[in-house]
Amino acid sequence: MTAPAAPTAPSPRFDAGLPGSPDLLRSVFRQHAAGVAVITAETGGRPAGFTATSLNSVSADPPLLSFTIGTGSSSWPAVRDSEYLGVHVLGEHQRELAGLFARSGADRFGPGTDWSTGPHGVPVLDGVLAWLVCRVVARVPAGEHRVIIAEAVVGDPAGEGRPLLYHQGRFNALRD
Repeated sequence: MTAPAAPTAPSPRFDAGLPGSPDLLRSVFRQHAAGVAVITAETGGRPAGFTATSLNSVSADPPLLSFTIGTGSSSWPAVRDSEYLGVHVLGEHQRELAGLFARSGADRFGPGTDWSTGPHGVPVLDGVLAWLVCRVVARVPAGEHRVIIAEAVVGDPAGEGRPLLYHQGRFNALRD
């Protein structure tokens, strides 16, 4: 006895697919929960930084990570020109900090932001779950963005709490 043949007609779900577009990509990635990080740099004696949800581990040996940044971002010149960057994994208690670093024109390193100058002159945020100072090894063009690949140099993974997530256009806490 043979198994029944699989249907050959395309699924209605696939027939209804949207053509490739920026809106399609954004719509799909709203369904993808991502960790929230703040990337920092120092340029001309001033700190710069932005919220990133594109942080990825690339390699354990050598210890490489990646993230993306738009070339129109106010932080792009600092990232473009810095040899070292800070990468900060935010906790669920840091929604306001994530929003501050995501907001255009905000005073990100003003009186409400606790930070200090860390290794290699990189701004290091206080109270995060974990942080790294990384040396940039590549800036790869990708449309209107750059994929930054950086090697971890020093850091601290010992912060307390649970990670902050980004999903459906909002910062969210994990639920049990």
